[in-house]
Amino acid sequence: MNRLVILTVGKTHSGKTTFAKALENELMNSLVIDQDNHAEFLHTYYEKLLPENGPNEIKHSITQTIVDYAINETGCHLILSNSNRNQKGRLQLLEHFHAKKFTSIIVNFNISNEILKERVKNSQRGTSVLRTALTFEEVLRRQQSEDVMAPMEGEADHLLTINHENEVQLIIQQIIHIANSRLINNKNKSLL
Repeated sequence: MNRLVILTVGKTHSGKTTFAKALENELMNSLVIDQDNHAEFLHTYYEKLLPENGPNEIKHSITQTIVDYAINETGCHLILSNSNRNQKGRLQLLEHFHAKKFTSIIVNFNISNEILKERVKNSQRGTSVLRTALTFEEVLRRQQSEDVMAPMEGEADHLLTINHENEVQLIIQQIIHIANSRLINNKNKSLL
């Protein structure tokens, strides 16, 4: 089976987690892997292991273990619901999946800063996933000031963009179409 890996790319409160859960509900045999869940787990049960400065290596190790297990021990399509805003990191991650014969899709959340500010302001989301900021307002300000390159054509096999939340269902249907097309192509090749 030719599996998909779907990477979400976007700022805080752009809708990545909501999208990933909705996609998981509609894309058969798919699994969401979300680093925020791992951060919350560590904060709740292993706070003493969290580094005071620098990258959260333990969170990254947990995520990598789960991703490796999902790649090697399941047949699931993988939905990586993280910010994935660093192009170099995205390309390294995609290279790993391409070596494993996954078809890659980037879903870029290009939500306006005004909408993001409003969402952050009205958010009920807990801050336990935050380590280097006290609030999501602070996270958003940092992200807005960063010089980050948006995903470009050619980084992945498919690049899809969400500019507004009313486009979510359309993008989900495009991903399901890509998955079904890959399945049909594989069946046709096996008949030859």
